[in-house]
Amino acid sequence: MIHTASSPIATVYIISDGTGETASAMTRAALVQHADKQIQIVRCKNVRSEEQVESLMGEALEKKALIVYTVVSSSLQRKIFSSASSRGLKAVDLLGPLLNELNHYLGSSQPSPTAGLLRSVDEQYFKRIEAIEFTVKHDDGKLLTDLDKADIVLVGISRTSKTPLSIYLSHKGWKVANIPLVLNAPLPKELFEIDQRKIVGLVIDSDSLIRIRRKRLEKFGQDAGSEYASLAHVQKEIEYALGLFKKNKRWPVFDVTDRALEETAAEIIRLVATRMNLPHSVLL
Repeated sequence: MIHTASSPIATVYIISDGTGETASAMTRAALVQHADKQIQIVRCKNVRSEEQVESLMGEALEKKALIVYTVVSSSLQRKIFSSASSRGLKAVDLLGPLLNELNHYLGSSQPSPTAGLLRSVDEQYFKRIEAIEFTVKHDDGKLLTDLDKADIVLVGISRTSKTPLSIYLSHKGWKVANIPLVLNAPLPKELFEIDQRKIVGLVIDSDSLIRIRRKRLEKFGQDAGSEYASLAHVQKEIEYALGLFKKNKRWPVFDVTDRALEETAAEIIRLVATRMNLPHSVLL
């Protein structure tokens, strides 16, 4: 078991130019082999100067600690190793050898080290997960209470690719809500309380929509000739949607007829990002 008692039998100092999460996880994994020992782990984050190293080495010497480090700067790697050695402390470089071998393998003799880059990657990952979770909760108008937190709001009649587009955009890091337009039903008031620059309308031609709806009905064993897929009903829905879009001229309208999902998504991102003065990817 790993303990953090004030007087541990052994101490491991983790020195990182980022959060130290990676080194900490690897160290704890290795310490599973010594579960019967009391070991204190001291994690030192954002260490990026030789002065910081010297200060930490003084502390580590008092505890006769083992040094484990992950830094991308080769000069800082050397400083940690030499500073530890001069004090008779053992130091283990978890990242340096791998970076050197990768540079050699990839034919790059002079890399561009970026401290804390892994943390940045992690932040991008969690942003994407947050966007996906938001989008799933706000699919098909299920949740409207925090619609203002959406980056993009898609509106359209049934089977205009609202959900597939929403999910695709969320994987790009955009929080998306989509709201169905139902024939002769009023739009939710929440839609008009948010920044109208976020709202995008979706349309499709009647022939394509009938074909898509009939296939869906057949897939679920339902009558493909029902009103839902009839020409008269589909035309009424399309006219209703176009009428709403005409009344709300601030909403750009995209025709998704026979268009690749990726193509439509790219155009929506470009337009919304330009209107909102945002980067074309929210994964910064």
